[in-house]
Amino acid sequence: MTHRKRRPLRGTTILRRRYRGALGLSLTAEIRDTVRLALPVMLARLGVLTIVVLDTAMSGRISADDLAWYSIAVAPQVPMLLIGIGALMGTVVMTAQAVGANQLEKCGAIWRTALAHAVIAGFLMLLLCTQGEAFFLAVGQSPEIAAGAGRVLQALGYGIPGMLLYVCTILLLEGIGRPKPGMYIMFGANILNLILNWIMVFGNWGFPAMGAEGAALASSIVRWCIFFAAAAYVLRYVDRQRFGIFAPKDPKERLGPRMRSIGLPMGLAQGLESSAFGAMMLIAGLMGTTQVGGFSIPMNLLTLAFMGAIGLATAASVRVGRAVGRGDPMGVQRAGWVAVGLVLIYMLLVATIFSLFRFPIIAIYTHDATVLALAATTLSIAVLVTLPDGAQAVIVGALRGASDAWPAVALYLIGFWGAMVPLGYWLAITQGMGAPGLMISVAAGALTTAILLALRFRTVSRRAVRRV
Repeated sequence: MTHRKRRPLRGTTILRRRYRGALGLSLTAEIRDTVRLALPVMLARLGVLTIVVLDTAMSGRISADDLAWYSIAVAPQVPMLLIGIGALMGTVVMTAQAVGANQLEKCGAIWRTALAHAVIAGFLMLLLCTQGEAFFLAVGQSPEIAAGAGRVLQALGYGIPGMLLYVCTILLLEGIGRPKPGMYIMFGANILNLILNWIMVFGNWGFPAMGAEGAALASSIVRWCIFFAAAAYVLRYVDRQRFGIFAPKDPKERLGPRMRSIGLPMGLAQGLESSAFGAMMLIAGLMGTTQVGGFSIPMNLLTLAFMGAIGLATAASVRVGRAVGRGDPMGVQRAGWVAVGLVLIYMLLVATIFSLFRFPIIAIYTHDATVLALAATTLSIAVLVTLPDGAQAVIVGALRGASDAWPAVALYLIGFWGAMVPLGYWLAITQGMGAPGLMISVAAGALTTAILLALRFRTVSRRAVRRV
């Protein structure tokens, strides 16, 4: 038996193998670091929405009217809240870029700037929530729905300032690589919300049964509590000197304008998306309480799944932002596309669960047989929404980390207001398809937006990166 001699490796072959090995290691490290950051953020974001899910389910247990009031009230409240949260997203981007550039001492001034923005935005939104009944009448809701939803919206408004203050505090922690406190805080928040709902929604311990309005008041109390908990963690456990928690702000840094240059377009983009979904809920309201329930329950479940995608989007913002901070264009591409791949896996799992267990899941929300049957049909269509909706959320996060914000506004306008809302009205009202027609249009809007945003990130990630 003869043995062939091994030929000596040439220089190019050695370099190619080293490159492939380094690429494999860097890809593995990227997946590991993204998952490590994203998992607690996903759980924290899911915790935020679990409060809404619990409120919706408990309201539905009181009556179909209470379910409709809460669902209609959330329609304008969520866009307001998401606009405020989007406007504060500069906190995590600027913090992550400061960490990537090894300028940790600037993080405290970034946080304090975000807190000031949260206070102003929060109380302006609270004032808007006091005009809920007039708004609902103006958009064509019946007097009964307008009155009930108006009371619920005002009760939800009390908690908006606390929620925005909590968000910018958690974004600071996520930007410096400490996502776990938010997860633990939201775990406690859900327990507190459950207790308060039991007392205020159903009327226990001497409280009157307040239904949907009680659920909204309970959520507002919880939102202030989670801010105080997050702020206490920062003041107690974050190194004040290292991160400049109380260090004077350098006027030359122009933190406010920089934060708004990222936050305003992202807030507008999220506002366009969420207001489009709010418009879909108002279209459902034109068809009566049964259609509202049949559409709102699957949308509530989609939004719950979407919070997991938001966790990965935040991880994408942090990972891309750090790559920008250290001037690493290949790192920008790797961080963005790895996060997209992970969210597709996550959403595929969600779609499978929704498909297999849609009747038991929907039964949590309502015992009304008509609403349950309609919601089950609509949820079977909603599985088509999961993948593109998760992908578009993560790509927006990656674009945010790369300081590319304004184009997303135009793309959201095209995908959601240009495609989804008109198609939804035509299918649901003109064609008489009701809630299932609305969900078909949601799938079309999410897919359109995801494709447009993917093309945008492909362009952005191939050019030179710059820090905001």
